[in-house]
Amino acid sequence: MTDLTQYRQDAKGNLIPLANIKETDLLRDELVMEIVGKAQAVQENIADFKRQAMDDIAAFAQLSADRYDVKLGGKKGNISLHSFDGQYRVNLAIQDTLVFDEGLLAAKALIDECINEWTEGSRSELKTLINAAFQVDKEGNLSTARVLGLRRLEIKDRKWQTAMEALSDSLQVHTSKPFVRVYKRDAAGAYQLMNLDIAKV
Repeated sequence: MTDLTQYRQDAKGNLIPLANIKETDLLRDELVMEIVGKAQAVQENIADFKRQAMDDIAAFAQLSADRYDVKLGGKKGNISLHSFDGQYRVNLAIQDTLVFDEGLLAAKALIDECINEWTEGSRSELKTLINAAFQVDKEGNLSTARVLGLRRLEIKDRKWQTAMEALSDSLQVHTSKPFVRVYKRDAAGAYQLMNLDIAKV
């Protein structure tokens, strides 16, 4: 029976005898696994903090609603709470991920008709601009911001207006993700985010 403690599995899944692995490779592996272990503990702490903070905010909002017959949540359930001295602010924010349904195809067809009519015999920059809005990323996803940016264009053409209505109608909320953010007021009186992103600390 193979003593697996005397082997290490490499990136291809092969078992390599410890005696055949360079000391530098073993030390590197040890360091990486030590850092990974600490990172996983931090990740678990942040997840626990988020869950606890969201539960506490929800409990406080319910308590206020029951006691004073008021609703703390704003648009989409967003809540801002301030410390008594105003030095700290805690936000519970709901961020929606938006996607387009099949109605987007109808909107794109109408937009194409408009562009073809407007650019007939003229410059094609507008067509290039519109097509860029509908380009997908490496994962095959559309940028909702770029597509929805078309609605800000001041174009009175009836067909274009219909296309913009189709765009709006095709927009669906795919997921709603809650975020807890904590802010501290600086010397100038502006609230600064207490960053929990390891890359930005």
